[in-house]
Amino acid sequence: MKKFIRWAVIVLGSLLALLLIAGALLHQPRPESGPSPAADALARHMQHAIGVEAWRGVRWVNWTFRTGTRYLWDKENDLVEVQWGDHRVVLHTPTRSGIAYSDGREVTDEATKAALLDKAWEQFANDSFWLIAPFKAFDPGTQRSVVTLGDGSKGLLVEYLRGGVTPGDAYLWLLDEDDRPRAWQMWVSILPIGGLTFSWENWQTFGAGVQIAQDHRGLGVNVTIRDLQLDEGIPAIAAGENPLSAEAARLLPVSE
Repeated sequence: MKKFIRWAVIVLGSLLALLLIAGALLHQPRPESGPSPAADALARHMQHAIGVEAWRGVRWVNWTFRTGTRYLWDKENDLVEVQWGDHRVVLHTPTRSGIAYSDGREVTDEATKAALLDKAWEQFANDSFWLIAPFKAFDPGTQRSVVTLGDGSKGLLVEYLRGGVTPGDAYLWLLDEDDRPRAWQMWVSILPIGGLTFSWENWQTFGAGVQIAQDHRGLGVNVTIRDLQLDEGIPAIAAGENPLSAEAARLLPVSE
């Protein structure tokens, strides 16, 4: 038994050492640069390349994230329906108030409801970022810088200095010849290794010209966006229905 424990400790120690070495090899320092009009112009070119004007006109967005969490987002009213497992939450994003259901029944216990609302918000904040991060380059609290890459091309560093779920995160956009994102490098609080690269690929065009990347590959993982539908591409919306009307009546401020 003692011999087994000794070997187990050796194996675990070796694995830990390999992980530390791999982390050190993969880690890249965060670029140092400053905000500039050129960076703002590059960010606008990036957004224009993927149809930001058309995106502003979109009201409804429906998609499934790689984890299986499903979303129906009413951008106009800042409402989002988040479904995972046996849970369904309709959240008013500016106030983070909402209505929660489990097994088809509304949750009335305040502690349970609060936990579900928090989880729904955290999932939406993360998963929608993988969906539309290029459109969020000018969000409040952001700073944009131009970074010269190793091959001499220019990258766009967007830093989220305040706000959001994880303020302090930064993303270096790697753009193609049309200024459309082809990948990004991340410096984020939830990952101990800085500069990890994930692709932005499998771009699809929707509606009046909105382009969305549905695959993001890195470290042997694909962060997928699936079942994506916008506005009349959603059957209920095409039929003239509002799937969130009942919750909207309870959550939205009453107009005078």
